[in-house]
Amino acid sequence: MKKAAFLLTLLLLAILFVSCNNKSEEYIDPRGTDYAGSESCIQCHKVQSDMAFKSSHFKATSPAILGNVSGDFDSKNHTFIYDKETKLVMEKRGDSLYQVVYKNGKETAKYKFEIVFGTKHAQTSVYWKDNNTYELPVSFYHSINNWATSPGFPADKPYFDRMVVKDCYSCHASNASSRSMNQNSDERNMMSMDVEDIIRKETIVYGIDCERCHGPAKKHVDFHLKNPNVKIGNSITSFKTLKRQQRLDACALCHAGNDGMKLKSRFEFKPGDNLSEFFRETRSITDTANFDVHGNQFRLMAQSKCFIKSDKMDCITCHNPHENASKNMASYSKICMSCHQGLKHKETTLKIMPEKLLASNCVECHMPKKASGAIKFQLSNSKQLSEYILRTHKIGIYPTSTK
Repeated sequence: MKKAAFLLTLLLLAILFVSCNNKSEEYIDPRGTDYAGSESCIQCHKVQSDMAFKSSHFKATSPAILGNVSGDFDSKNHTFIYDKETKLVMEKRGDSLYQVVYKNGKETAKYKFEIVFGTKHAQTSVYWKDNNTYELPVSFYHSINNWATSPGFPADKPYFDRMVVKDCYSCHASNASSRSMNQNSDERNMMSMDVEDIIRKETIVYGIDCERCHGPAKKHVDFHLKNPNVKIGNSITSFKTLKRQQRLDACALCHAGNDGMKLKSRFEFKPGDNLSEFFRETRSITDTANFDVHGNQFRLMAQSKCFIKSDKMDCITCHNPHENASKNMASYSKICMSCHQGLKHKETTLKIMPEKLLASNCVECHMPKKASGAIKFQLSNSKQLSEYILRTHKIGIYPTSTK
């Protein structure tokens, strides 16, 4: 009886192993046959996967299905008024969401939410037309919990002709290509062969997934399914093994603006690559330029004395890339105090805030929130520009935090 139970257990384990292996074997990733897909990571990295799948990185883009789209579609806050005759209404029709234009109360056009960009601070959306995507004129901003003009869009008339090109996806998705990947193809990266100014829906890999940061994982998955007792990662990039500059380059790929001359597509970048081979900078990160708080986190950090004087500090010093930035300011203060032990504030500073509170809130004073110069928006039926506020990554002494 015991022998039969033992054999049955072995049989079940074998079936489980084969099913996992088959899942990896059958999957075809749009990026090529070297990729396994993020779902394959769950089998061995459940804790990291559970965190990552809920993060802003993973949700940098996603299909505009119910549950993924921010904003109100059912109350008085779902209408954007352009003038007395024209309004745009966010509407749910069946299982789909639309921005619908009305002129004098009559529907004149409707555009479907197809893909959403962003989830944490704000969310803008696009619709498909002629194998390309176009930005919808109204976005949702969490800071005001309301709809307002998408960045750079007019507030006096609806506009639907701004194309969102493939390069926009390179920091919000893990792949977007003009060409399709088929089962017999050996191409490793389809972006390197793009010649058409179109995007094929089936080639989009939404969000920043596991393999965007750790590299193609097919060999890694196959090896560890066959060798479950091996605990050291095989055929995968671990950030622990990368040099400091390689770690910085991996983050700076999307968090340094990269407004210089583009040499290669971001999609071709693999962890460990040299970022200078992808962008030729037109100005030094250490110059006195006022980099915008939106999308320039690395350049701002690189201007900070904390970073310049350290040979170890990088993005991961303060951030876990698998999860969103902590809202607990004290957790960052502990990191600050690991280098700034025994630091005393001046009396003028102590008048603003008690020493105890200052010690647990370094970020509020030394990395204050600032208005973006690149992003501004307008509310419904308003001519006034509202500011988009983000925390600067330039660590320093600011007027309100003089020591």
